[in-house]
Amino acid sequence: MEKNILLAFLLTSLAGLATGFGSLIALLSRKTNTKFLSLSLGFSAGVMVYVSFMEIFPKALDSLSHGRSPKTATTLTVIGFFVGIALIAVIDQLIPEEENPHEIKDPASFMEHHESQRHSKSSLMRTGVFTALAIGIHNFPEGLATFITALDNPTLAIPIVVAIAIHNIPEGISVSVPIYFATGSRRKAFLYSFLSGLAEPLGALVGYLILMPFLNDTVEGFVFAAVAGIMVFISIDELLPTAEEYGQHHLSILGFVLGMMLMALSLILFL
Repeated sequence: MEKNILLAFLLTSLAGLATGFGSLIALLSRKTNTKFLSLSLGFSAGVMVYVSFMEIFPKALDSLSHGRSPKTATTLTVIGFFVGIALIAVIDQLIPEEENPHEIKDPASFMEHHESQRHSKSSLMRTGVFTALAIGIHNFPEGLATFITALDNPTLAIPIVVAIAIHNIPEGISVSVPIYFATGSRRKAFLYSFLSGLAEPLGALVGYLILMPFLNDTVEGFVFAAVAGIMVFISIDELLPTAEEYGQHHLSILGFVLGMMLMALSLILFL
């Protein structure tokens, strides 16, 4: 049993730390142009939306279906989804800011040293932090689920861990890119991405110490539904609008589609 616990923690940590690997991939590029930024942000939004509707939401519905009618399970899942949206919307309103970052007058000027640069950097930093928050919240219950699966059946957990790691690589990109463009610091970009991935082993630790005796299908299902709502909100309110603001509409949509395609391929190959 002790061996299984250590292996479960190891597998969960590897999946979570893939966000750091994604950050390194993004930071290898020395280009700091709006085309790369628009494509990356659109790609990240596609990843998050596809994962939310095609993986996390169905997981929530499946968990909440145990012992309930299809109508009741669906209703609870939908409620959880919109509770997640409401939660992140409240956080969005409570975060102090000098002004609305969506009101950027000259988006192409974010690499120039004048007043509009400050607004653009504020928007990008906010986008990166919110993305890190959404991914951290997403990774927490995901880490818990991975840990419990690995504890029960390590062999079954391995393909799940691989799939989650693949998901986390572009998620790491989605955190590091806007923060790097906002701060110019690769170290800060990597740190935020790395910390968002640490939520996964943290979820495993909390599951082991606190939640395992009380965890049930209802709690797990509601948490997954809320996470799906949070990720969709972030994509629509932060990632896609920021990509559009930098004047690369078609590239942001292309990135969005490519992000969905990558997630679809990972689900086909590894789940």
